[in-house]
Amino acid sequence: MKLALLQLDPTVGALAANVDRILSAARDAEARGAALAITGELAVTGYPPRDLLDRPAFLREVERQTARLVREAPRGLVLVVGTVRARVGEPGRALANSALVIDRGALVAHADKQLLPTYDVFDEARHFEPGQGTRVVATSAGRLAVTICEDAWNDDDDARAYRTNPLEGLSHGDVELIVNLSASPFTLDKRLSRPARFSRIAARHGVPVAFVNQVGGDDELVFDGRSALFCPDGSQAMRAAAFREEVCVGGVAPEPSCDEEATALSLITGLRGYATKCGFRGAVLGLSGGIDSALVATLAVDALGPDAVLGVAMPSRYSSAGSVEDAAALARNLGLTLRTASIEPMFAAYEAALTPLLDELGAPSPGDVTMENLQARARGATLMAISNRTGALLLTTGNKSELGVGYATLYGDMCGGLALISDVYKSLVWRVSRWLNRDGERIPWASIDKPPSAELRPDQRDEDSLPPYPVLDRILGLMLEEGHDRARLLEEGLPADAVDRVLSLYRASEYKRRQAAPGIILTKKAFGMGRRVPIAHGFRE
Repeated sequence: MKLALLQLDPTVGALAANVDRILSAARDAEARGAALAITGELAVTGYPPRDLLDRPAFLREVERQTARLVREAPRGLVLVVGTVRARVGEPGRALANSALVIDRGALVAHADKQLLPTYDVFDEARHFEPGQGTRVVATSAGRLAVTICEDAWNDDDDARAYRTNPLEGLSHGDVELIVNLSASPFTLDKRLSRPARFSRIAARHGVPVAFVNQVGGDDELVFDGRSALFCPDGSQAMRAAAFREEVCVGGVAPEPSCDEEATALSLITGLRGYATKCGFRGAVLGLSGGIDSALVATLAVDALGPDAVLGVAMPSRYSSAGSVEDAAALARNLGLTLRTASIEPMFAAYEAALTPLLDELGAPSPGDVTMENLQARARGATLMAISNRTGALLLTTGNKSELGVGYATLYGDMCGGLALISDVYKSLVWRVSRWLNRDGERIPWASIDKPPSAELRPDQRDEDSLPPYPVLDRILGLMLEEGHDRARLLEEGLPADAVDRVLSLYRASEYKRRQAAPGIILTKKAFGMGRRVPIAHGFRE
């Protein structure tokens, strides 16, 4: 049996366009001799449709476009496709996350997702009723066990998250192929763990597993594709490309070579998807000469092209000559347009107008950052004005280490429509930047090598206010991704003063994170849609 993995990049809610894309891919698969073609999860709606599922008009159009898909499906193969199914006349909620089996133009079966995730970025039980029992469907292409995402994932003993295992008891004698339609967002830990998991599942049941994953960027989520056919011996007989739409009917595409490459590809894919699907005409960002803005600019050029990216240098009285020169060197290396807009006149006007009033209200306390924040807000206002005038997407340049401790200014450097590297620790910022320079300088080495500074006061350095980034990143990583508390952090040998400082800053800056622009998710616990921490609370470690 010749198999086609339809690794597609749907746009959430673009129902007619998504069905057109599925039909085009299925016809391509038919023309290339495939007997069976499989899409990812909810390919008709795009994943995740979220509260669009509460809109009656949306559901009516899903039904209409799904019916069109069945009518126009190629007659020369079996097509398994993900959509929303109305459970008419059945108890419970009215909707199912479903896979339809269309055998040579006839709808012969459906399989509803049984295990509905409600953790982290997932909230499927909010809208769907779980299916009951795994569907084994006899088709002209063979006997298929049809599963959706976690229905198969939960078979892995090393990572079981539910009591029910829909694949329990399936064997080679029951089915010829386990089909799994997925929309599995990319995170760095899945780069190696996901293929290893499916290899184990295929070996456990002695049955090949066809895993088909969505690809592309949708809001904060990035889907990496990497759809594959896993053999019972653990090998991959087919694998689609990473981070690229493809109709895969054979071959094993190369994988990202390292976390640095996977990070860059994920962020490029996420930015391209966000900008394109939201209708932005290019991107704009501030270029400080530092490594964070340099990395964001480089990724933006790779995602959108140099002609679509505008960098803005905004020097003030505290900006070093080297920073301005580094921003100019970056622009030359990347071929993007650089404009300069000094914030000094705006800052001087703010300072003159506000100082008398502020002094009447009270003398500045130790560590007062009022004037530092005014500079950041002048830059934010400048960039927002450019975004308004040009229609370009404003990219913020703050990293996860800074966001974790609130080392950012609301309505200043946090202004923007997408926080591209907000789930990238500073340590990884350096690593990815060096990886991008592997074939020659793109990011100026001076931006990579110099001590990080916000340049909002004389001789300022980030580490005047924060623990060294290697220490900060280790504390945040263990706390956020691994769930370590203060006692466990100290057991790891981390210094108590740094731990207490980070915990205090982390708690106090939650209100900032709640107002941050959405960011591309890379880790298993990002500051975004999958995290629900109260702002006002009284717990202290």
